[in-house]
Amino acid sequence: MSNVAAPNIQTSRLRQLAIGLGLAFANVAAWLAIHFYAMFVFDLTWASLPFALVMGAVQCWLSVGLFIISHDAMHGSLAPGRPRLNSAIGASLLFLYAGFAWGKMRDAHFVHHKKPGSPDDPDFDHQSPRHFGRWYMTFLKRYFGWQSILFVSSVVTIYWLVLGVPVQKIVLLYGAPAILSSVQLFYFGTFRPHRHHDDAFADRHNARSEGFGVLASLASCFHFGYHHEHHVHPNVPWWALPSVRRRTLENASGAAA
Repeated sequence: MSNVAAPNIQTSRLRQLAIGLGLAFANVAAWLAIHFYAMFVFDLTWASLPFALVMGAVQCWLSVGLFIISHDAMHGSLAPGRPRLNSAIGASLLFLYAGFAWGKMRDAHFVHHKKPGSPDDPDFDHQSPRHFGRWYMTFLKRYFGWQSILFVSSVVTIYWLVLGVPVQKIVLLYGAPAILSSVQLFYFGTFRPHRHHDDAFADRHNARSEGFGVLASLASCFHFGYHHEHHVHPNVPWWALPSVRRRTLENASGAAA
């Protein structure tokens, strides 16, 4: 039996690696292409403002993708069985996203999985478990430290004072998408799944999943809204969460019948 199972496991890992790296490459390439076009080629005028807003919205979504890919790298699901590759990609994308430190973010995320929704959970605000604004500010204070401030300040300074990029382009097409992506990540990936609500959590994971369809789930937070499934199966990559969610619903329907 072992001789039969091993190739199947290896094939599954190679498939997961190919899909994960392919999607990661597409996301990063699109982010970089839009970023450099917006900063150094695009001419921001009143006439081009509508297109700029569309670019900013797409860049916000792609920024969410950068973080979700690095999150998969934390769990080793981006490149199964390749811890160094996971760390290299995850650290690079977290730094590109907002100058975040890989070790600090990864360790905090593992604590979140061990003690979700508890006072020891670094992603949870036990004093404001229903209040979006206060919880978000707590979230920022815990993660957006001096390293991130230094990184963002350095990028803005170089672009504006050294390379001559107009400050309005920096604000609209770099700063705003970055800030809004953090709100998007927090709202769909942390607040909604873990907030206290009238309905109780299903189990110790203290997480719930959205009822979104696949396209809405992808648009909202790269399927991170299927959050209970993620906590139960943390080694499943983001792009495979819809299939896990579908099986969960099918099993629940079969049990009810």
